[in-house]
Amino acid sequence: MFIGFDYGSANCSVGFEQEGKVTLVPINGDSCFLSSTLYAMDRELIAEAVYHRIADDLKPEFGKLRAAQLSRARLVRHDLHIYPEDQVVFVGAEAIDAYLELPDEGFYVRSPKSFLGASGLRVEQVALFEDIVTLMMLEVMSRAKAHINEPITKAVIGRPVNFQGVGGEKSNVQAQAILETAAKRAGFEQVSFLFEPMAAAMDYEASMTSHKTVLVVDVGGGTTDCSMVKMGPNLQHKTDRSDDVLGHSGQRVGGNDLDIAVAMNCFMPHLGLGSKLKNNLTVPRQPFWNGVAVNDISAQREFSSLATAKLIDVLVKDAEQPELIKRLKALRLHQMSYQFVRQAEQCKIGLSQQSAFDTDLSFIETGFGINVAQKAFEIAVHQPVTKLINIMNQAVEAAGVNPDVVYVTGGTAKSPVIHQCISSQFTDAEIVVGDHFGSVTSGLVRWAGKVFQP
Repeated sequence: MFIGFDYGSANCSVGFEQEGKVTLVPINGDSCFLSSTLYAMDRELIAEAVYHRIADDLKPEFGKLRAAQLSRARLVRHDLHIYPEDQVVFVGAEAIDAYLELPDEGFYVRSPKSFLGASGLRVEQVALFEDIVTLMMLEVMSRAKAHINEPITKAVIGRPVNFQGVGGEKSNVQAQAILETAAKRAGFEQVSFLFEPMAAAMDYEASMTSHKTVLVVDVGGGTTDCSMVKMGPNLQHKTDRSDDVLGHSGQRVGGNDLDIAVAMNCFMPHLGLGSKLKNNLTVPRQPFWNGVAVNDISAQREFSSLATAKLIDVLVKDAEQPELIKRLKALRLHQMSYQFVRQAEQCKIGLSQQSAFDTDLSFIETGFGINVAQKAFEIAVHQPVTKLINIMNQAVEAAGVNPDVVYVTGGTAKSPVIHQCISSQFTDAEIVVGDHFGSVTSGLVRWAGKVFQP
């Protein structure tokens, strides 16, 4: 049996074909979307968790590849007094809950897809992300199999046009290889990949009654991808759409970047960003940026370093408003960067429905909260929104024609500021808003039906 698998930056989802119709599978209670997050009591326990869950015939080879990690995992279990039956790795909502309960312990990663293809990844880091993705896929498939009564052996997996803003095709090859390795270890015998905006296009085309040139804009959690495609009812049967694709564009900028921008520009001034030292100089910007750059491995490593701890202590002594810098110190000390940016995400979501939002940051300091107005939000996210506009224009320029329709999908596209920027750029085109979360998955299922047809 085949499925469509959207391993997204924000959420994972899967779908299959049932009686000729696309059905998304509930994998998170009644919800069809599982948060792309993982928490482990120690990072060394991730490889061990994969080893226990993969098929028996894969264990010998995997055991050799991860011998060092498996050995260290045994030591960690001993040191932390973890029993064999204890759950040590969590995925989705359970991962978020575990992190919020003990933010300064364990290993937490949000949107692991955002790291795939990053330049400078060491061999052991690539191995770690292979294991993280494998474990998440295993968990998703375990939940999906509870609703699908057939063996699941084939999948079309969505991928962004470009995983990273730098690194070019080398980054894309590395990232897709990680996904493919993980998928095979998760039990898939055949795997195919499809650009995510093309998947969304397949879903939209199924409802079209006339032929049009469509700009598909998929604004996801970690990436924004665009495809300009000739679409219509007489083209739906085709298994090769290369002649219909007029242009692609994509970059690693999405909802996560909006969250980070809000955390940096709206929240961090209340932790001392832009404040003065006693010598009238401005406090250095870098530690504040490292504190919110949760999709940058090197930035997070630098923020948690001893050097940053010492720098913050000096800033507390030299600051005109030391009480602000002490909040930054608490953020670093208790490893609450993800929690901090998560509150920025809640602010973004809240401002999609109201003109101002009260953000609770009492986990940093008792009674600490910030009111963010819609205008302040728009100013804060100006830079990533400008990048989104550029990505859309690149696809149009590559195609050499203007779109008749702009089809918008992706969870981040729910934000009014995103919808406004799209509407203002394409005043002569019809703007169609699809299923913000399910379009890509549905399109992957439709394409899987063509790729894996008997």
